Amino acid sequence: MTADGFAAALCGRQAEAHWLVHADGIRSRLPVDRWHGPAEPATEVVIARCAGPTLDLGCGPGRLTVALARAGLTTLGVDVSARAVALTRARGAVAVRADLFDPLPAEGRWAHVVLLDGNIGIGGDPVALLRRCRALLHARGTVLVELDPPGTGVWQGQVHVLSGRDRGPTFQWARLDTRAVPDTAASAGLVVREVFRRGRRWFAELVTA
Repeated sequence: MTADGFAAALCGRQAEAHWLVHADGIRSRLPVDRWHGPAEPATEVVIARCAGPTLDLGCGPGRLTVALARAGLTTLGVDVSARAVALTRARGAVAVRADLFDPLPAEGRWAHVVLLDGNIGIGGDPVALLRRCRALLHARGTVLVELDPPGTGVWQGQVHVLSGRDRGPTFQWARLDTRAVPDTAASAGLVVREVFRRGRRWFAELVTA
């Protein structure tokens, strides 16, 4: 459902704006140009914390997957969208089409799992998602996750993507801020090593409890 929901935004840069619309009417603009462009400076702080094999979950068009590979890391992009996987491969990176909750290569042996661009929302349940990330890591692995700024808390519910006048299907999504991440991580068997920021964007590094 998530792949279908973001299908229009994954097709490429288009003239119309793409919005993620919550069930209560609140909406946020999707940074489609950023997704389809090269890795932006804010990702450098995340890449710098990766020192071994890395999974880029919800890789989209693959800008981060490519940047991680160019940094000399064994990297695999994962996305449920065939379009996203094709775009990532066209950039020269390795990606597979899969639901991240289904079996993935080298489970339990990854050094890092990365969730950027709101991908903590995948599946609509941050605890379940982080628990899955924990299962993918080796004992000393880390989860690097992008978060909302402090003050928004946790939100879970239904959303859809609005592209111009075209409304996509409804799917489950979630949001998580920097203040809520410690309790959420703990419920998944993880602890927060550090919360850090780059410009207006916030991130956290999580480790096994």
